[in-house]
Amino acid sequence: MKGPVKMLLTAALFVLAGTLGLSSSFYSEALVDAFFAFALASVVILHLRVRPKWSDALLILASGCFLGIVDFRILHYQPQVMAWVSFFGLGSFVVMAVRAIWAKDEESARALLYAWIPAVLFVASDYFATTMLEWTAAAHPKTLDGYLLSFDYSLRMPIVFIAGQLYALKPWLHNASLLAYMGLALPIAVVYAGRLVRFKEKAVSAMLAFLVTGPVGILFYNLFPACGPHALFQQNFPFHVLRIDQVQRLILEPVAIQGPRNAIPSLHMAWVLLAWWYSRGLSWVERGIALAFLTLTMFATVGTGEHWLVDLIVAFPFALLIQAICAYKVSARNGSRKSAFVFGLGCTLAWLAALRYAPGLFWTSPVVPWALAIATIVLTSLRQRELYACADAAPVVSERAAPESSVAADASVPAS
Repeated sequence: MKGPVKMLLTAALFVLAGTLGLSSSFYSEALVDAFFAFALASVVILHLRVRPKWSDALLILASGCFLGIVDFRILHYQPQVMAWVSFFGLGSFVVMAVRAIWAKDEESARALLYAWIPAVLFVASDYFATTMLEWTAAAHPKTLDGYLLSFDYSLRMPIVFIAGQLYALKPWLHNASLLAYMGLALPIAVVYAGRLVRFKEKAVSAMLAFLVTGPVGILFYNLFPACGPHALFQQNFPFHVLRIDQVQRLILEPVAIQGPRNAIPSLHMAWVLLAWWYSRGLSWVERGIALAFLTLTMFATVGTGEHWLVDLIVAFPFALLIQAICAYKVSARNGSRKSAFVFGLGCTLAWLAALRYAPGLFWTSPVVPWALAIATIVLTSLRQRELYACADAAPVVSERAAPESSVAADASVPAS
């Protein structure tokens, strides 16, 4: 790439970041939103994991402070904590891209681009997710939440209400779970960055899985539109608990309620499951982060009332389906990959069909729903291990996807 082209690209990046960082509408719509801010924070994690340099950290800090000073002191936007997180993410967005453009060797440029491009795509998908969910809500004015309520109660325990009460009454648990729920992008960034440094191009399949989970999940939301217990019960959740016999006698039918149709399968659960699965082979710190987010997210999804318990169960085969689709280094004829794909897709669709058309099946005995739920998780885990073993044994086409250095490289800083 010639000098004038590099200068043009660099200038375009600064203009883009400045336009976004100083826009009043973008500030109010995105930069102060916690989900979007944490998505931008993931850019910083990827950046400093792949290129752990103090000089880059200082540039990120300086650019974030510059945006903050202009927005708050000159443009007089209302200061918010999440905006600062977004500013540093935008700074990293520019610095990492400029480093890639002006890299002295192809290997360094490729390493940075393998981090920068997926980060940008994930941030963009987070920004457009709301629009896609609005389309789903418009296409399905009624939801099937009653059917999911029926399954959860067929377990003979109002688990989501119990979790919701703990969430409301335990501030420390509430805060930790909410942070994990909103900070979904962080474990994804930690795991992908760790795989990029250690396994190089093998990490691409993980990022593909993280990226396609959202669009594919929205397709399933159209198959089974539901909003979650909080949208169904409103202020009555979680302290107004229905009796089991009341739910058993309910006449199930679609109901018109307000809210995004994003309940089943739980994409939050699918994402943290994928992060946990892909963390295999990474350091104990990275695995610990993935496990912590998995544990807290499991509680947060039901504690907030955003999901029914069955949403989390169906997330297991759905996540396996995503991993099978994205295991591109494993031959499509490979038995483990085919088995994972067929089981993931078939089990997900079977759950949706049974919930919709055979809800009485789960009330025949408490053993039935518990056995089906446990079998789904166990069988998914077994097939996932087989698939991962095949993917891990697949040869790497190129060894140039990431630098050989680790976080402990010379002049390095921590990734988080």
